[in-house]
Amino acid sequence: MNESFTERVKNLIKAIPSGKVVTYGLIAACAGNPRASRHVVRILHSSSEKYHLPWHRVINSKGRVSLPRGNGYEIQKEQLLKEGIVFKKDDVIDLEVFLWKPKE
Repeated sequence: MNESFTERVKNLIKAIPSGKVVTYGLIAACAGNPRASRHVVRILHSSSEKYHLPWHRVINSKGRVSLPRGNGYEIQKEQLLKEGIVFKKDDVIDLEVFLWKPKE
């Protein structure tokens, strides 16, 4: 069966293990379109609740939570902390330690 880009993105996000993060760009690349990180954002926004996606495990390429403070940032950070993700002083997650690399 030939999955759509959206289905591949959702399946990859569902597979992110607890205690790991992945970037929007890495999800896009593994789903078949390395230039579609903004599309990954839209999929997360529209599908996270409906499909019970662990949206909080997807961060930007700099190792940061992209949501603004007061508009989801604190919720995402709290959920990541509960899973054992460590934030450095500058609120950056060490991708060398916590990045999940999907098997392509």
